Amino acid sequence: MPEPAAWKYQKITKPMFDAPAVESLFFGRVITCVGDEVIEDGYVHLKDGKIAAVGKRADAPKGVDATDTHGKTLMPGMMNSHAHLSWDGIHELSQQSMFDAPEIRAYKAAGNMIKSLRAGITLVRDLGVHNANLFTKQAVAQGIFPGPRLLVSGESIIQTGGHTYWVCREASGADEMRRAVRDQVKGGADLIKIMACHDTLEFTDEELHAVIDEAHRNRLPVTAHATYDACIARVAEFGVDCIEHGGSMTDKTIQLLLDKKLPIVTTFSALVIQANPDIARAFGIPEWKIEERQNAVADKSRFDGLIRAAKAGVPIVFGTDAGSPAVEHDRIVPELGFMVEVGVCPDNLDALRAITARAAVLNGFGDTLGTLEAGKLADMIVVDGKPDQDLTALEKVEMTFIDGKRMH
Repeated sequence: MPEPAAWKYQKITKPMFDAPAVESLFFGRVITCVGDEVIEDGYVHLKDGKIAAVGKRADAPKGVDATDTHGKTLMPGMMNSHAHLSWDGIHELSQQSMFDAPEIRAYKAAGNMIKSLRAGITLVRDLGVHNANLFTKQAVAQGIFPGPRLLVSGESIIQTGGHTYWVCREASGADEMRRAVRDQVKGGADLIKIMACHDTLEFTDEELHAVIDEAHRNRLPVTAHATYDACIARVAEFGVDCIEHGGSMTDKTIQLLLDKKLPIVTTFSALVIQANPDIARAFGIPEWKIEERQNAVADKSRFDGLIRAAKAGVPIVFGTDAGSPAVEHDRIVPELGFMVEVGVCPDNLDALRAITARAAVLNGFGDTLGTLEAGKLADMIVVDGKPDQDLTALEKVEMTFIDGKRMH
């Protein structure tokens, strides 16, 4: 592995924020996210930060302090695999990107971590743009501030003058690309994010090879902003590990994703939320943009590539691009609902797996997170309702646990 970030050498005498992982037994409906399994009258036993057992109420262990939720749903903690914690979703994007002071970025990230925990998000994959997320990760890891599990990319890497150049790490030429990757590694990044296209393809072949090769040499995965067929096929051929957003795709490109076992993190939230006039106007979205979003949401044919990819077996993972205009970090339901409506998830249970089990695999935690199974880490939420039947129940998360510690 690469040399650890400098802050990892610091001795932590005592975390500023910590909570004990207590042994506890919960009764309720259990959605394990293992296939379509739902235990209508079940239990989950948390012990020593892990899931000790899951099953039917009649089989629950005796002599353990128990909480009866009276039919509320117990399910794995949810994961937002495409978010930007230091963007607030409220203020204009380019302005806050260029002019927010580092201290304000820190406060925004802190507030958004609290909102995420209250929404039942136990892991956030922060895809950067700037490098504020490196410090957010340090704050949580050192117990300076409570937050979800974090995977961070540091600065997103772009060609000079590329997509969102005003906030990302610009580089030109293969050597600069390698330096850009090494700087993120030095800062403690968990993955590397590249902006591979906007209206045109970005990076020369030499640059694209260099940025991917350097990340892999440092044993970090690479994820690519890729929104149409030519770009998706290109970055897949060059060896990225994940596609962000996705878009139009030929059958040939879909087969390439299947052959390389590449997932797609879809991000419909900006379209869906900004298409709601009442919400959009409250956030200052102009009328022309609202109309554009409404037309986009209504035209399901524009999502045909993603739908065919999902039906072919390409893993589809939940992400919201949280921090984008009107996309706050506790808005979960619009994305999940549209995933089902548009057809990249066949039903609610599959959408719940996109935000739990499949997200865990994408993020390297398939063996330890994402499902309620004995032996896995005790990341669990309690929901007042039945999200497998009505996704809006996820707006009523009553408890959030990480490693068996109650975070909300």
